[in-house]
Amino acid sequence: MRGSDFSRLSRRISEAGLFRRRPGYYILRFGLVGGSLAAGWAAFFAIGDSWLQLLVAAFLAVVFGQIALLAHDLAHRQVLRTRRATATLGRIVGNLGIGMSYGWWMDKHTRHHANPNHEDLDPDVIPDILVWSKKQASQSRGVPRFIGRRQAFLFFPLLTLEGLNLHYSGFRALFAPTLKQRAVEATLLIAHVVGYLGMVFLVLSPGKALAFVAVHQGLWGIYMGSIFAPNHKGMPMFSGADRPDFLRRQVLTSRNVRGGRLVDLALGGLNYQIEHHLFPSMPSPHLRRAQPIVRDYCAEIGVPYHETGLIASYGEALRHLHQAGAPLRENR
Repeated sequence: MRGSDFSRLSRRISEAGLFRRRPGYYILRFGLVGGSLAAGWAAFFAIGDSWLQLLVAAFLAVVFGQIALLAHDLAHRQVLRTRRATATLGRIVGNLGIGMSYGWWMDKHTRHHANPNHEDLDPDVIPDILVWSKKQASQSRGVPRFIGRRQAFLFFPLLTLEGLNLHYSGFRALFAPTLKQRAVEATLLIAHVVGYLGMVFLVLSPGKALAFVAVHQGLWGIYMGSIFAPNHKGMPMFSGADRPDFLRRQVLTSRNVRGGRLVDLALGGLNYQIEHHLFPSMPSPHLRRAQPIVRDYCAEIGVPYHETGLIASYGEALRHLHQAGAPLRENR
């Protein structure tokens, strides 16, 4: 019976011990990422007013991406047991650490997980800048209509703005009535911005400071987009009442990315996107071990399971974007 497909899979995962916490792993990971952040800013102050700071900016872009991945794991309750401790650490890591609102992202990402690639329910496929389907392209106006014609070619250049967009979205969320702990969120976001810009403009001359911010925020945005773009872009999309059961909803809309330990590190385990969407609270180091169990089970019940290489995943996503924008090119 379809209704029991997920419960049978969940039982197999539980029997393999893959739901258990990994405190040692996360202590080590937080230590390494925190140490990298401290080392980056220490190098920044040691180098001083020099164009070599652009190398530091590139390094910190990667570190900010790794911090965002830790915030992601926190939001899914992979790290700590209690909701309060998770939210507190999440705001410190997200709001203060990288200037990204934990509360805003938590709300957005929760809705995405419930209905991935659903045009009406997934906030990640809202046509605010890009169009994700031919239907959206046909109905688009303004910016999406203008960009959508060539969005596949503009996708990676646009990612240079993603870091700034995360900051902007966080501050905009402070005015949303549903945001919890608004004062805490605001205080930590402001502290990040003041501290970040204060350090940069205190140490660097104005021209170098602006270049540092541009390189750092631009590369961080590209890194973030490169982490999340392979996950669902170019996979089947749903709309209206078209909503399969939980297991199929998660598997059919997700793509895994092969590549070994280096890809695991760079993408924070999100290259096992199918397993992550099925079991979002599973600690990320267990996703690799869950993969063969999930893949074999999907083969048993006849559910397509898609995985490809990293470069190929970007190709699939870009081809989908190009096809989605086709109506805009035809109607010029």
